[in-house]
Amino acid sequence: MSAVKYTRDHEWVKVEGNIATVGITDFAVQELGDLVYVELPVIGDEVRAGERLAAVESVKAASDVFAPVSGEVVEANEALDDDAGLLNESPMDEGWIARVEMSDPKELDALMDRTEYDEFVKEASH
Repeated sequence: MSAVKYTRDHEWVKVEGNIATVGITDFAVQELGDLVYVELPVIGDEVRAGERLAAVESVKAASDVFAPVSGEVVEANEALDDDAGLLNESPMDEGWIARVEMSDPKELDALMDRTEYDEFVKEASH
């Protein structure tokens, strides 16, 4: 299994080969509440790290999802079109948002591992 990396905006990225699967973390899901809609990225779009990749809406807020890495969107999780609740139920598995073919894998070095992310969330919630 590949390592999962995290952003300060509460996205996760799991890399297999040159493909990065992107989603939002358990913490983000808890903060947003029940998710009702996901605006998925368009397959073939080029994204840059830190730029808007997708958007999620809950009963209480809308939030952008930012790309943790640059590259081309090669897949979007269309199951979320029918059931945005997958994000609440399984944000790290069935609730993935998009897959990006990375143009610069070195960007992963700037992201946090699980221990760093847990510490970041702990500090942010004080």
